[in-house]
Amino acid sequence: MNSERQNTIPKPSVVATLRTKIPPVLQQSAAAIMSSTPLRRAAASCVMANASMRHESRYNARPMGSPTLPVELRRTISREEINDLPVRRYEGEVCVVSSPAELERAMADIRAERAVGFDTETRPAFRKGESHLPALVQVATARAVHLFLLQRLDCSAALAELLAAPRIVKVGVSLAHDLRQLKLLFPFTEASMLDAGELARRYGLDQTGLRNLAALFLGFRIPKGNRTSNWAAPRLSTAQIGYAATDAWACRELFLCFEKLGLPLDYR
Repeated sequence: MNSERQNTIPKPSVVATLRTKIPPVLQQSAAAIMSSTPLRRAAASCVMANASMRHESRYNARPMGSPTLPVELRRTISREEINDLPVRRYEGEVCVVSSPAELERAMADIRAERAVGFDTETRPAFRKGESHLPALVQVATARAVHLFLLQRLDCSAALAELLAAPRIVKVGVSLAHDLRQLKLLFPFTEASMLDAGELARRYGLDQTGLRNLAALFLGFRIPKGNRTSNWAAPRLSTAQIGYAATDAWACRELFLCFEKLGLPLDYR
């Protein structure tokens, strides 16, 4: 019995090796989370796991464990508690796709992924009976977030390829609505779509919007600004680009967190 227990305990050298894969600044971030509120402690394991995955050339599928949420993970969170969380924005490379060359570079990056964050943005309607089609598609990989400007470049063939690719999981929130709207622009048959909100709902969570999920699972707050800005503008502002990139990036971070928690992921 003792020998069996010893075999299950990582050796100190193994633990030290694992820690070296995570940059010191991220180790400090996780340590700060662990020493603060219970909500942030619940997200610390996802922070550390995601940091390790981001420093690999690719990430592999992890075995799915018991389909239950950790007891430390909050099931609900108030607006006040969300406002107390640290604000996080995407700080990596953003590629605005507005030319054929940029489109090819973006697709080369996307094709190398196993899972991407996916989102769309649409010009808001302020008058009764007014509606608009998506103007922007955001796709987050491990290396960059690609923003496809639908009114400046015909991206339909490339996006149809991505949406139909069975080996690339597209992770988002409220995907059914996004897909319905995109099908009004170009035809495609989607595959391997994962709605993070639907997954959370199956585990009994009622707050299934992206900002609530980021707070509950990732322990940070996503700013709301620019939600109702003009996404059909000829040029996007710096604030719009940051907002759009953050949403897609957060969707991919949720996927990495779900994998770390061992949640069975139902791709459709």
